[in-house]
Amino acid sequence: MNQHSEVKSPGSDKWQLRLYVAGQTPKSVSAFANLKKLCEEYLNGQYQIEVIDLLKNPDLAKQDHILAIPTLVRKLPQPIRQIIGDLSNQEKVLLGLDLRKFGE
Repeated sequence: MNQHSEVKSPGSDKWQLRLYVAGQTPKSVSAFANLKKLCEEYLNGQYQIEVIDLLKNPDLAKQDHILAIPTLVRKLPQPIRQIIGDLSNQEKVLLGLDLRKFGE
């Protein structure tokens, strides 16, 4: 898993997403792959994913009130939203993030 995945486009509002995982478990890898696929399809490169491994940085769980992993936190756009799980249920993730096709 890459620590950061981003595509820069000048003058655009970028979605800031933070994925909390605990090591390279199958669920963590699946969550990242599912998130990356959704972002490419729905955000047209206007996103930044930060992966936080709580095995390496356990104190970071407190700042976003992480109770389970993997957990996805949408930092921007506001309001902050959280989705727990491997993000395999695309409809649930789209609803949870309030995400629509880019340009709609």
